[in-house]
Amino acid sequence: MKVKDDALKDEDALKMKVKDDALKDEDEMKMKDEGDAAEVKDADGTEDQDQDQDLDPEQQEKEPMTGARRASDASPVGGAEAAAAEKNGSVKLKIPEEEEEEVKFTGLSKEELLRVAGTPGWVRTRWTLLLLFWLGWLGMLLGAVLIVLQAPRCRDLPQTSWWNHGPLYQIGSVQAFTEGQDLKGLQQKVDALSQLKVKGLVVGPLHVAPPNEAVSLRFEEISPEVGNLDQFRGLVQAAHRKGISVVLDLTPNYQGTSGPWFSNVSVTNVAERLKSALVFWLDEGVDGVQLDGVERVSTIVPSLWADLRAIVQNGTEQRPEGRVLMGTTDRSSVEDVSSLLSSSGVDLLVSRVLRPGDPDATETAESVQRLYSSHSQTQLAWSLGGRTWGHLASLVGPALVKLHQLLLLTLPGTPVFNYGDEVGLMDQDTKFPKMLWDSDDALNDTRQEERAERLSCRSFFISLSELRGKERSLLFGDFLLLANSSSSLAYLRVWDQSARYLAAFNWGEESTLLQLSDAALPQQAEVVLSTDSSLLPAGGSVELSSLRLGAGQAALLTFPYAG
Repeated sequence: MKVKDDALKDEDALKMKVKDDALKDEDEMKMKDEGDAAEVKDADGTEDQDQDQDLDPEQQEKEPMTGARRASDASPVGGAEAAAAEKNGSVKLKIPEEEEEEVKFTGLSKEELLRVAGTPGWVRTRWTLLLLFWLGWLGMLLGAVLIVLQAPRCRDLPQTSWWNHGPLYQIGSVQAFTEGQDLKGLQQKVDALSQLKVKGLVVGPLHVAPPNEAVSLRFEEISPEVGNLDQFRGLVQAAHRKGISVVLDLTPNYQGTSGPWFSNVSVTNVAERLKSALVFWLDEGVDGVQLDGVERVSTIVPSLWADLRAIVQNGTEQRPEGRVLMGTTDRSSVEDVSSLLSSSGVDLLVSRVLRPGDPDATETAESVQRLYSSHSQTQLAWSLGGRTWGHLASLVGPALVKLHQLLLLTLPGTPVFNYGDEVGLMDQDTKFPKMLWDSDDALNDTRQEERAERLSCRSFFISLSELRGKERSLLFGDFLLLANSSSSLAYLRVWDQSARYLAAFNWGEESTLLQLSDAALPQQAEVVLSTDSSLLPAGGSVELSSLRLGAGQAALLTFPYAG
């Protein structure tokens, strides 16, 4: 009995132990299931929530928390096995496998893509798409080319230098030009000269040169009456700051009567001495040299003349755009001037082709046309007056000053003016009259009228000079002669697709009707400037087929490029 009781006690103890172990495992599984349920709830948020809602807390407590129950909840088969196991004194738990997460298709893998890319179908598709891409680009390129070909072509700008971009202003007498009567006074007038829109000053001669004495000639020494070297340096620096170049007149015998180069015998010696003088003054910063009587030195000593040209015209690092060699001559025939332009090799030649006074407009037009046809307009220079010839107003008359300003500033080439030509300065009893500067002094009625006329003349000059410096048709446009007679003239300046400019003149004492008609002309044009604004006001429109100019009147008209 004792053995039997002990066996029963051991059996009961074993059952209790198994039951405790089962309960412990059940609690652990419960904790695990609750964790799994939380994960499942987070994943789909449906199943466990529904089960928890089916049983209230009181019913959940009455449910037996056995491993068999947990196993049966997982599977019917599992529940039977659990019951059998419990009956035999052991518990067998089967943990349900987690449901596999849903797999989304994100495309072919790298290996699959490589296998597909090698198939003939994909190769054909790829080449088709590539061909369509390049055909599209080729179509756009061809379209752009067609647009460019159909558009009007722009002409290349000609090679020009600074002296081709505006008027040059000659100051033959520094003493007559300034109140201070020296180079310091000239430096103080640079601001006023800048307002005239001039591109260069032609100053002098300034060097020591007793009349007709070649042996006393000193090119590199400034005459004490006009200043000193430091003042000249100050002038050059002040002009350069304003964008104005300085050309020095080095004519040897500028005060004598035996010719600019003294005698034929002295030409060789003088030209040889000039070589070192050119180097000296160019090193001082001058932008060019003017010489009178170039036909003598270029024909008598051609080798020395070639040396002089090379010294001036060779560009330097300081002046890469070049320095100008200007020549002046008394020759007036087109043949002589054309020949001298070709033989001398000067950059600009100031001649007397334009004859002042009562010109024959037909002869003027023919002279301009022939020189323009034979030479580049960058070589042509136009002047009426000068150091040896006098001032514009004295040569053509005060009433025609504006007309000739318009002529010089619209011809193809570089206009050259004498000091005071912008205000109608008269020579009177000397070719170096005192320059007229405006002042605030009280003036009588007559002087007030004179002052008003000077200011009007100066304003007209500035307007033309500014146009000449910025409008391409006036800078280097083609010259087209439209009409000319003994007293009237009209021509057109045209450059590529820029605005066109038409200049018309009437030198006659009566009004004249210009019936202008040409394929290059529209029916109407706009007035830019007129010497008589009461008859042709600026901004007004005129019919070119019936353009009427009053006596001594000139006008500048414009119209746009029409394609």
